[in-house]
Amino acid sequence: MEDEVERRQIQQILELDNEELQIEEVESLLESSDDDRDASGVVSPDDFTFNTQLTSLHSYLGEVDDTRHRSAFWDGGAVLNLPLFYLEGVVLFPEATLPLRVIEPNFVAAVNRAMTQADAPYTMGVVRVYRDSNDGPLRLAKVGTTAEIRQYRPVEDGSINVVTRGQQRFCLRRCWIDAEGAPFGEIQIIEEDIPFRTPRDAYAKLVPLNNRRGQQILSLNALSHGGRNDENDSEANSEESFENELTQTERRIHQSAIGACYDSDRMDESTSSADYNKLSESDSQSGSPCGTDSTFLGSSPSGHEKQVRNTDLGIGTKSMARQVAEPRSHLSSTLSRAFAPIWVYRMYDSFCLAQKAADMWKQIVGTPSMDGFVKKPDLLSFYIASKIPVSDPTRQELLEIDGVSYRLRQEIELLERLDRVRCKICKTVIARRSDMLVMSTDGPMGAYVNSYGYVHEVMTFRKAKGLATRGRPHKEYSWFPGYAWTIINCASCDVQMGWLFTATNEKLKPKSFWGIRSCQVKDETR
Repeated sequence: MEDEVERRQIQQILELDNEELQIEEVESLLESSDDDRDASGVVSPDDFTFNTQLTSLHSYLGEVDDTRHRSAFWDGGAVLNLPLFYLEGVVLFPEATLPLRVIEPNFVAAVNRAMTQADAPYTMGVVRVYRDSNDGPLRLAKVGTTAEIRQYRPVEDGSINVVTRGQQRFCLRRCWIDAEGAPFGEIQIIEEDIPFRTPRDAYAKLVPLNNRRGQQILSLNALSHGGRNDENDSEANSEESFENELTQTERRIHQSAIGACYDSDRMDESTSSADYNKLSESDSQSGSPCGTDSTFLGSSPSGHEKQVRNTDLGIGTKSMARQVAEPRSHLSSTLSRAFAPIWVYRMYDSFCLAQKAADMWKQIVGTPSMDGFVKKPDLLSFYIASKIPVSDPTRQELLEIDGVSYRLRQEIELLERLDRVRCKICKTVIARRSDMLVMSTDGPMGAYVNSYGYVHEVMTFRKAKGLATRGRPHKEYSWFPGYAWTIINCASCDVQMGWLFTATNEKLKPKSFWGIRSCQVKDETR
């Protein structure tokens, strides 16, 4: 069945390529402005006839053979020796596709070694390389992703066409060149954390903080006299049930929060109810059942989750305690509440964060339901990181973050701040976030390789401005079947920004769109 579908898709590609070239005047396409954008930024079905599945086939590589091999996943902490493939301006994430046209002899040797090695067959490590300055030496990033070779075909000229898929993150411990000239590296697989979910009954049926010690004393007195306090027993059981569902790390954080609130109750008897009501009101107006605090963690936790949580949230400090402590009153001694406000838990609930990130992403690109991703926050965090229209250094930072909730929080912050796309050199605005266009089933951003072996990560936009075309349109080696490509430069600084793609026949819609290289954009905030 799959072979039949693939044959039909290939036939579609051939039909598109055989169409007569009918490219509209390019000058008229360069007049795009912000004034004629529609409100949603999403192309309607009537204006879209292109089959986005054709793009993900990477048919411009020619025939490639399916290796029909799926490599196993390694446990976190495993140390391996793998052939390395390093690329400038490209960041590979787990589950992302990376096509390669391998021409340089050392990388050809690396791919051949990956195909035949016994310990990790069909697998190599992909690492981003970068320069600190324009004329500085190339440096290797410390974190990369293993890539599984899924399709492979040697070419008569000695090159190799390959399609790979990202698998697991790793830390690069050391690298060398082997006897055949292939780059190799000793890598250590990064152990991914389990997505954090707020425990059941985390903020319900709990003993009031400011009355808890007194109730504990009463409970002890009752037990010492052989008596029984049903209300206290129920509350104690609720607490025990809650704490039993916490991990050891979460239990320490939880107990730290209790101690902080006890100190607050002793030291600050005069906390005003207005402050507490204001805090509750701000939480209730978050706009989503899974609303989250917009505070941005400026750095990766890097394995210090407890320290970051305690510090960033203020848990264990008097200032945080004063904020969350409810003022003493008759109600506070009778109503149960959580050890911390609900928004504290939501800030790190991976599933709440995943829902918010998915909703924001859908508003931007108009993709179908992402319910499947919401159920797997770790995969969603990698998916958004691989598609978000930001520079490759920022995407490398996202790759290096340890912790699903931290990565999702940073992505939400980036999506909230992101509005305009600018040229990295002259800062000229060339597009808006709402103008992103999905031209592939892989999303609005993907990796493509040209005939010279250079890999480009390209964002697609339906509109752009401040760009000028160079040369004539070409049909050969087009990443989007049925479209011809023309090089585009920034009109202000003349740096190459990407390509203008124009339909080669009247049946295709959209008639044109823009492909912008991610390595040439500047991260932009409102």
